[in-house]
Amino acid sequence: MHRLYPCLLGLALFASCSAIRDDAFSSSRTNKKPVAHNTVVECILYDGMTKESTQLTNLSVNSEVQVLDTVDAYFVRARVTENGKVLNGYLYRTCFSQR
Repeated sequence: MHRLYPCLLGLALFASCSAIRDDAFSSSRTNKKPVAHNTVVECILYDGMTKESTQLTNLSVNSEVQVLDTVDAYFVRARVTENGKVLNGYLYRTCFSQR
């Protein structure tokens, strides 16, 4: 019985940590509209979520980006319009100011 308490405590801590979500870029699950943000540093729009992913475009400082979704702790799914062409891809969260 005494072994069960640490296991349950560990499980409860794990569940509470995994339930925490950074909602800096999205306000709720029901609101799926893109949110416009400006980059604060030069960034690269990738077609995937790794450094080995293909680079779609380079964004300069203060480029307007539509954030579609927060994918994980490091990336956001974004839409960029460049020369009349719409590009969808992934950006590092560090491209934006902290809110």
